[in-house]
Amino acid sequence: MIRVLLVDDQPLIRSGFRALLDLEDDIEVVAEAADGKEGLALIREHLPDIALIDIQMPVVDGIEATRRIAADPALARVHVVILTNYGLDEYVFDALRAGAAGFLVKDIVPEDFLHAVRVAARGDALLAPSITRKLINRYIAQPVNTSTGTGLEKLTSREREAVALVAQGLSNDQIADHMVISPLTAKTHINRAMAKLDARDRAQLVVLAYESGLVAPRNH
Repeated sequence: MIRVLLVDDQPLIRSGFRALLDLEDDIEVVAEAADGKEGLALIREHLPDIALIDIQMPVVDGIEATRRIAADPALARVHVVILTNYGLDEYVFDALRAGAAGFLVKDIVPEDFLHAVRVAARGDALLAPSITRKLINRYIAQPVNTSTGTGLEKLTSREREAVALVAQGLSNDQIADHMVISPLTAKTHINRAMAKLDARDRAQLVVLAYESGLVAPRNH
């Protein structure tokens, strides 16, 4: 059973998502909250698998809530999925850096929404290739920050290759095909890279890959 907690200050949004989730046999909504402060308290109480958190809320916003969840070892197994109205707005990148596993646009179709919840529950990042391209575009006008160590020197060459492919938006199966290895081996490379780089999930690997210059953005 996938346990989900909803945090959004708009009651209609919460009720809409809950109605969809309650219809699924493998998903349970354990609680709802109308702001980030209340959401954090309920997340600590219920320890959900997925926390669906609105990015802009009163009291404590989604970015700060995500940052506090990521910093709390007791919440290490909680996957944060950010909800936004605008696709990749100016706040989403900050949310990914804070520790979010990905994000969903609120006008997502129901089938895609349910699929995304299950993907996040598996520990995979919600970063479709289209979203990854937008992240890349965000970096085109920004210089690479090489003033601090990135930890990439800890990675083997194969791990670095796998991280670079993650940053291009490839799935485990696609990475396996590209590297001519099994999907399990690809997943192992990625998991080891995450552990060495202290990354919570694939989303943070994407951010790190571009910040470190491991992957260079290309303007298409």
